[in-house]
Amino acid sequence: MSDLPRKAVTRTAKLAALPLGFAGRATWGLGKRIGGKSAEIVARELQQRTADQLFKVLGELKGGAMKFGQAMSVFESALPEEVAGPYRAALTKLQEAAPPMPTRTVHAILAERLGEEWRELFLTFEDKPSAAASIGQVHRAVWHDGREVAVKVQYPGAGEALLSDLTQLSRFARLLGPLIPGMDIKPLISELRDRVSEELDYELEAQAQHEHAAEFADDPDVVVPDVVHQSDQVLVTEWIDGIPMAEVITDGTTEQRDRAGQLLARFLFSGPARTGLLHADPHPGNFRLLWDEDGEQWRLGVLDFGTVDRLPGGLPQTIGDCLRMTIEGEAEAVYEMLREEGFVKDSIELDPVAVLEYLLPIIEPTEAEEFTFTRSWMRTQAARIADIRSPAHQLGKQLNLPPSYLLIHRVTLSTIGVLCQLNATVRLRDELDAWLPGFLPEYEEEDEAQDEEGTAVETPA
Repeated sequence: MSDLPRKAVTRTAKLAALPLGFAGRATWGLGKRIGGKSAEIVARELQQRTADQLFKVLGELKGGAMKFGQAMSVFESALPEEVAGPYRAALTKLQEAAPPMPTRTVHAILAERLGEEWRELFLTFEDKPSAAASIGQVHRAVWHDGREVAVKVQYPGAGEALLSDLTQLSRFARLLGPLIPGMDIKPLISELRDRVSEELDYELEAQAQHEHAAEFADDPDVVVPDVVHQSDQVLVTEWIDGIPMAEVITDGTTEQRDRAGQLLARFLFSGPARTGLLHADPHPGNFRLLWDEDGEQWRLGVLDFGTVDRLPGGLPQTIGDCLRMTIEGEAEAVYEMLREEGFVKDSIELDPVAVLEYLLPIIEPTEAEEFTFTRSWMRTQAARIADIRSPAHQLGKQLNLPPSYLLIHRVTLSTIGVLCQLNATVRLRDELDAWLPGFLPEYEEEDEAQDEEGTAVETPA
């Protein structure tokens, strides 16, 4: 019996049942309306029932279905509390675990990829997985040199399952739209599908993780476990303990939430500047909060580098320039830059002032010295963009997202979603000043460079 429901007919049947269920609930909803319930109450009941079924199926299937579920789960903050509350636990479960594959399958993969004597590589190996996700599961072990390690084993047939699921999901993406107001689901699924081969390649993942581990080796805030061994379908890395981010979200103290949020923002913006890579899978299952006894503070542990965006020059300066000019109210300059970069197509004419008014609420966290990210703020933004009667919705439909910005956009939105789940108070502007090219005016950057040079000169030998 296969651990991963791999047969196309089996997986397709499960996924194909989702739109049928959606249609059935829509009919049920119509009956409720006729029976006198308000449209708003019926819509929320439909949304809740749909979400319950969706995440149940995604969790069972793993593969691309679960990958999509994880990507969706960080936007839970955008949902009305009456809907989000009942299935928040299901989303957290998706972020952290999935049904494991049989032990005999794990042993067979290890024997095939590491050799028949694979047990000699480990002093101990735990058959029960410590974590399971969309394309593989993790086992705790002790490497032959005494290091504690995490052994990630890829599910057999994971590639086939990923492609099959995402293709099937894309066929009824429109029906999934109401789950996350203001978000276009189809581009998200397409982008996940485009990166399937990259995520399945453990050699690429090992390279990206090692580069991050080397760069952050002595960092006081961020911990990246280094790669110990890599082969096809098996990746062995250093083990790190810590509190899973999902637990910080549900049970963390204010101090833990704020610290986790600050470090998450710091990693988002500093990573590309320091490594030329953007960690592109920022759901809570990929982060830990670790206590550093030497520094007597919390540090952020970062896992899973299977999906990265390669940005040799760091994040594009256009983003920093555009954010700065929006804050400064330079409507015409912002509009021209958006047009040059392809956010506004040549065939469309928009009012620059209206564009500025559309952007300002979204970038509110970048204007304040510190900002508290909340679910209510996220819901307000989502509702503003999703309401077909609002000017923001009409304008948003006319904007375009260039392919080169697609992954950056998704990662940024996902990170904001996690910050809202954390209810974290974050000094976001500090991170933008330090790491985002173009965000600081040029004269301020020159002053900072001169200050650093002066400090270096004044330091005694």
